[in-house]
Amino acid sequence: MIQRTFAILAATAVAISAVAVEAQTNDAATTVSNTIQTELGVFVYPRGEQDSTAQAKDTVECYESAKQRTGIDPKAPPPAVEEPEQQKGGAVKGAARGAARGAAIGAVADDTSKGASVGATGGAMRGRQQQKQANAQAQQQAEQQATAAAGEQKATFNKAFSACMDARDYSVK
Repeated sequence: MIQRTFAILAATAVAISAVAVEAQTNDAATTVSNTIQTELGVFVYPRGEQDSTAQAKDTVECYESAKQRTGIDPKAPPPAVEEPEQQKGGAVKGAARGAARGAAIGAVADDTSKGASVGATGGAMRGRQQQKQANAQAQQQAEQQATAAAGEQKATFNKAFSACMDARDYSVK
């Protein structure tokens, strides 16, 4: 009698452990599925009778399929923004232009060397400022292009993921 009771208790403990492991597995699968949906910025809804375990399995499989088919890994960090070539010589060019203007103005006042000197100083400052503005604008444009490219990659990946999930009878929005 005691052995029979012990055997029943042991069988019950094994059954409870199996249910607990299955529940943990289902919770982990659902968490992975939810994480993928959050990363991609999509919502996945079953159209059929799929349970959360089947949805999690399908989500992971479609994620891997989209990654393999597109060559895009959404978890990978975006490539570094290529630094645009910095313009150089703005101060020198500005000084030359300023000196020419200053000499012309100085010629009217009968002091071309002083006019050229003042013009060169002002031209150098203006040339340097224009160079900095051009470099900043080029950097901003490079960052915008990188952001646009990353957005296009995400859209391409999401299309592949959505097509796979749609084929498995899920609605993806």
